[in-house]
Amino acid sequence: MNLTFHTPSGIEGESMRIIQQELDEMGITLEPDCADVVRRAIHTTADFDYAKNLVFTPGAAAAGVAALRAGTPIVTDTNMARSGINQRACTQLGVERFCYMADPEVAQAAQANGTTRAVAAVDRWAEEHPNAIFAVGNAPTALLRMCELMEAGTLRPALVIAVPVGFVNVVESKEAMLELCNKLEVPAIVAMGRKGGSTVAAAICNALLYRTFER
Repeated sequence: MNLTFHTPSGIEGESMRIIQQELDEMGITLEPDCADVVRRAIHTTADFDYAKNLVFTPGAAAAGVAALRAGTPIVTDTNMARSGINQRACTQLGVERFCYMADPEVAQAAQANGTTRAVAAVDRWAEEHPNAIFAVGNAPTALLRMCELMEAGTLRPALVIAVPVGFVNVVESKEAMLELCNKLEVPAIVAMGRKGGSTVAAAICNALLYRTFER
């Protein structure tokens, strides 16, 4: 078997070439400020629907890069997303990664208040990191709680990455978040529809992280 591309960088480079070639064949032209983010989502999922369903508020990707360069922390709704975000890149930028879903205090608060852990985790976000980059890939209830706290003025994200996956409250929560972010002029990247997931949330974070090192 002749494997022409056998190193991680070689495989990734060829993958990105194939993705761009297929986008060209489909007649899809990506906005320059969004292209690397969209390609990274496609690379992670092998799903070209992300070329159409990823929606960016004006300047969202650039705002995310600026926030990362300023050392803004990233908060995720799953440990899987947190683990998927490039640790080395974060360390170089002084960016911390947080996830509170497994925190005992969050579990206790959720039980005491009769909410999901995601809702209790968002309350913790508002207390400790109200201006972070928030990457939600699993829990639509996290997005809905974020909307409440953003309207109340206790949460003002540097960037919202809203890409939960599923069937219940997923579409509605994304639509509500996108509408609110446009209203409040909060930068947001949203995967409309049912698709998404922790891997997509991490992929978007990584695309923005990698852009910070471009010259």
